[in-house]
Amino acid sequence: MLDACGRTIDYVRISITDRCNLRCVYCMPEEGVSCLRHADILTFEEIERVVRALQRLGVRYVRVTGGEPMARLGCLELVERIHWIPGIEEIAMTTNGILLDGQVERAKQAGLDALNISLDTLDPEVYRRITRGGELEKVLRVIDDALAAGLRVKINAVPVRGWSEDGLTGLAALARERDISVRFIELMPVGCGAALSPIPSDELEARMAAAFGPLTKDESHHGYGPARYVRPAGFRGSIGFISPMSHEFCDRCNRVRLTADGFLKLCLNHRAGLDLRALLRDGISEEGLETALREAIARKPRRHGFSEAIDDREERRMNEIGG
Repeated sequence: MLDACGRTIDYVRISITDRCNLRCVYCMPEEGVSCLRHADILTFEEIERVVRALQRLGVRYVRVTGGEPMARLGCLELVERIHWIPGIEEIAMTTNGILLDGQVERAKQAGLDALNISLDTLDPEVYRRITRGGELEKVLRVIDDALAAGLRVKINAVPVRGWSEDGLTGLAALARERDISVRFIELMPVGCGAALSPIPSDELEARMAAAFGPLTKDESHHGYGPARYVRPAGFRGSIGFISPMSHEFCDRCNRVRLTADGFLKLCLNHRAGLDLRALLRDGISEEGLETALREAIARKPRRHGFSEAIDDREERRMNEIGG
């Protein structure tokens, strides 16, 4: 499936809840937020129907996210339902890991192929401060359990000046002895992140080179997103950089997002999209659903426009959009 810019759209990120067990500083205010009513979020049957329609249009890769996806009862049952959809080649999950403690083998059996685990530091006190209450030991246990289960594991870190910067090389060193990718994602000015100070990828890459020596470009297969990977000498795994602000990759964007309340979101920084919940609950046919999806995706914005004035700038928080 191509959009109007000629980009192949083969990847959907599905937020199944806006709820989360943490309150990370770049995602949610400390006091929490008002959450969607259960009646306002898509049922698993509705999500499955949308995924089946997207698959017929060419989507092959699905990521389940939140909020925290494991905060929704039955998350792994949904993974299993998606696993049985013909033509879906990979199912991944973005999670903080805590609620997966003791559930990794079940996730593997359900059909999960890969985990992206949000982790910004290996210092337990700094971790508690950033997440406002997270338990680091559970996250580290889930990482090891996932590797033992044969899942592909990536660590997602969002470096924020004044919060986590002192421990970033230590975090990257997780990839020295483990076959994982530690990725550093530039903070985007979305929601609570707009009030914080990002650390550009080029600065981080220089820090990694100073700590570990020359960084060799790693062109092995890591997934279906925009990260650029390097590997220091002696590392089993790799270090990745996702740079939406300093090295825009909109020309290669291959994804759309489905929010928990059923909105097909075409770009992270634009409000443009399609209210699928209304269509589904109004009884749209399978043919009509495919047509609506195809026509909406054709209107996917050319660029995110984070650094310029745009008329439909997104104002929701990441837990509402889907992390």
